[in-house]
Amino acid sequence: MTGVLHSPPVPAPAPTAHDEHLPPARGRGATRAFAWLLVVTGALGLLASWVITLDKFLLLMDPGFVPSCNISPVISCGSVMRSEQASVFGFPNPMLGLVAYGIVVVIGAGVLSGARYGRWFWLGLQLGTLLGAGFCMWLMSQALYEIGALCLWCCLAWAATIVMFWYTTVHNLRHGVLRAPRALVAAVLEFHWFVPVVWCGGVLMLIATRFQDYWATLL
Repeated sequence: MTGVLHSPPVPAPAPTAHDEHLPPARGRGATRAFAWLLVVTGALGLLASWVITLDKFLLLMDPGFVPSCNISPVISCGSVMRSEQASVFGFPNPMLGLVAYGIVVVIGAGVLSGARYGRWFWLGLQLGTLLGAGFCMWLMSQALYEIGALCLWCCLAWAATIVMFWYTTVHNLRHGVLRAPRALVAAVLEFHWFVPVVWCGGVLMLIATRFQDYWATLL
């Protein structure tokens, strides 16, 4: 009786420390915390954009319309809405926010449902949030030093965009979408709260300094 010789199974190589951090080939997911952050910040930006858009249309229909967030000469959404900076691209800025923030909410909801995206997708989100944060900082400078008034809904959109951009950066560093030295990545992951706290704190400081005479009258 002849037998058939079978080669012993070759054990799979043990994963290395580097391999353990590589995302599956089919795409990169994200933590639920980051997904919820995208949903929440996107929803806040969407809310701000929606309210400003409605008020802008009401203002166009009735020049005497007074938005609900017109609280004082400094906190005056109407002054901001009437400015040239409020329609940089030829249409009201918040209409752009309705699209952009809506996309972020969809991305976050997709991740919560188990979606995984390729590196190009996360790089696209990185670029989009970077442009959004830059645009918000430009609008902030215009509100403070050119228009001389603040819109509270705009401030909400600024804060949401800052947090959204930074934690997108944290996510992309964590998963290797953005290349950086390990020491830098470790520091970012350990002190992920530092940048948004300092950034938003800096914005508040600029607002306090710019309108310090007005704040003094309230004391």
